[in-house]
Amino acid sequence: MKEVDYIIVGCGLASITFCEQLITNHKTFVVFDDSSQKSSIVAAGLYNPVILKRFSEVWKAKEQLNIALPVYKKIESDLNIKIDYKLQLLRRFTSIEEQNLWFNATDKPKLEPYLSTQIIKNENICIDAPFGYGEVLHAGRLDTKTLITAYKNFLRQNDSLEEQQLRYEKLKIKATSIQYEDIKGKHIVFAEGFGVIKNPYFNHIPLNGTKGEVLTIKAPDLLIDFGIKSSVFIIPIDNDTYYVGATYNWKDKTHLPTEEGKSELITKLKTFVKCDFEVVNHVAGIRPTVKDRRPLIGRHHKHQNLYVLNGLGTRGVMIAPYVAEKLFDFIENDVPLDHEIDIRRFLV
Repeated sequence: MKEVDYIIVGCGLASITFCEQLITNHKTFVVFDDSSQKSSIVAAGLYNPVILKRFSEVWKAKEQLNIALPVYKKIESDLNIKIDYKLQLLRRFTSIEEQNLWFNATDKPKLEPYLSTQIIKNENICIDAPFGYGEVLHAGRLDTKTLITAYKNFLRQNDSLEEQQLRYEKLKIKATSIQYEDIKGKHIVFAEGFGVIKNPYFNHIPLNGTKGEVLTIKAPDLLIDFGIKSSVFIIPIDNDTYYVGATYNWKDKTHLPTEEGKSELITKLKTFVKCDFEVVNHVAGIRPTVKDRRPLIGRHHKHQNLYVLNGLGTRGVMIAPYVAEKLFDFIENDVPLDHEIDIRRFLV
């Protein structure tokens, strides 16, 4: 019998950042993952503290960045990988009115640290941006694919990864322990992303799920080393390749890329990118989204040692370390969860 403090189900951003909490606090754990959920690994990984459609602050942006960036830096150091790339992010203006809205936003105390007051003139002949750009400060790109691949290797090396589907009916839940075959844990945390809809213990939580599709293009003439947010985003990778995304589909719950999604992204991209490009990759995943745009964190209403860590939506890179810390403090230190992230807000 292998005994651990925690059994974790899933190996995306939520799970990995919770593992980091456990490692920091000298807790033992094992992770179950069957690679069925794709939202983290196919994500473009963009993080920024501003909602660029409305020029408003991301929920708890400062708190999230203050926790997230040191976590990713620690992972880079521990695993000897590079995953956090600082990125100049520009919001393309489509009118003078948008420029004025931007300047109004820069006067807001919570947005002032993140929005430059300088209008950046477009000098790239391959981009149509006659009204210029506004610059978002403290933005970046997390290489989620490299992170997850490297973290799984790390877990394997430490005999902490079970690459199999956890079958809920095999769980033996007692007051002070959970047993699954030859593994016994004090707690179990379900960080399954959209896969939680099949979980009999937490399938009641209101997780909507939004399909997103992202392209990788090769555009040798584009020659930009900064990200652009317009009707779609463009994020530079390397060797003249860029991520382009993303779509939002609330009906299709498959992980398969679609011609409709590809066509939508290409059409929007061509409204402002005026050079030739080639689509070299096309991926899709289901984001674990929630109607009130807040995470779903908490304890099962009946079983005191079952927990959920989910609902990170479109901003998992920033949110994951923040809610992982909150859940750990809730379990180990009896620190109450904020109502706006606690799953109990939907049970009242």
